Amino acid sequence: MAQAKHKPEVLQAAVDAVAAHGTINAAARALGINVSTFRHHIENARAQKFEPKVQALMAGENAAPPDGYKLKGTSTLYGEDGRAKLQWVKTDARLEELRALQKAAFEAMCKELPPLPAIRPPVRTRDADLCNLYTLTDFHIGMLSWDRETGADWDLKIAELVLVGTFTRMIDAAPLAEVGILNQLGDFLHFDSLTPETPAHRHVLDADSRYQKVVEVAVGALRRIISHMLMKHNKVRVFMTEGNHDPAGSVWLRVMFAQLYANNPRVVVEKSPNPYVAYLHGKTLLGFHHGHLAKLNNLPQLFAAKFRKEWGQATHTYIHTGHKHHVDEKEHPGCNVIQHATLAAPDAYAARGGWLSKRQATSMTYHKTRGEIARGIFIPEGA
Repeated sequence: MAQAKHKPEVLQAAVDAVAAHGTINAAARALGINVSTFRHHIENARAQKFEPKVQALMAGENAAPPDGYKLKGTSTLYGEDGRAKLQWVKTDARLEELRALQKAAFEAMCKELPPLPAIRPPVRTRDADLCNLYTLTDFHIGMLSWDRETGADWDLKIAELVLVGTFTRMIDAAPLAEVGILNQLGDFLHFDSLTPETPAHRHVLDADSRYQKVVEVAVGALRRIISHMLMKHNKVRVFMTEGNHDPAGSVWLRVMFAQLYANNPRVVVEKSPNPYVAYLHGKTLLGFHHGHLAKLNNLPQLFAAKFRKEWGQATHTYIHTGHKHHVDEKEHPGCNVIQHATLAAPDAYAARGGWLSKRQATSMTYHKTRGEIARGIFIPEGA
């Protein structure tokens, strides 16, 4: 047994762990080894001149971190002669670069994804002046909720039934408009990686099932909604806006759906990565932002600055947001800011904090020159 402890692979693992975690104590904890035993491994490794293979570089060489990481700090090992022998480069993930790498990976995957065949347009005449906006926000697909704790059950199966059922009724009830817009306002996915936690602050989330199952249900439900819209409208526009729960998810959703409908000229998927996007329908300007970055009262000025040309052409302007899970609407000079509610049940965090709101989704009909002319509110069954 004593010899096994000194096997080269054991000593190499010990050195690599120190390079990765910065200190002997932290490395020992990470590997689940007694500190004194681990320190003995390190002493033997140093005596045999083992060098870290992953994050440790010889002093004096270029210490550039690998792609997707930024330099966080360095630790240097000095010999008895005072000369540096080893230098550990501590790195931290660069969020923006990681997102770019994710986007590139999804684009590469989508190149092998065959586009869907075009769906024939509806036979009945549509009103060319009208646009129906179907808004979905903070749906948190992949979230798990227990009715005894939160007041309502929520899981993947319930989410799919609520989403497809509500939007089918909403689309069927809307006027015969030329244009239909699927306004997915962000936080469609409850979590954004293989681990159920918030991307920015790493708060642990109540999650139902594995990430791949979440993706399969999410993509399938959105495809069914878009197909139903194509039977209603001559033109369909799709917006997948970034949320604070799914900044990376919104990237692959945009890229994937743009590829899926590449052969269907009746579908336009907005591919802009900007968290602020807009669409001009005649002289009616519609703006979209999840609501996690800018305060509601600042949105009119922000959109006027970002979309100067469209703002100047419009006689009616409406900015749509979500994020807060409840309805809030305010009229500003020349602009209405509309905060939408969620269809989803509350999670444990919301229920315990007392943040409760009426669950609903809204369809709004806009005229090219008259602005909003109709509105429908849809409540999911059991809400």
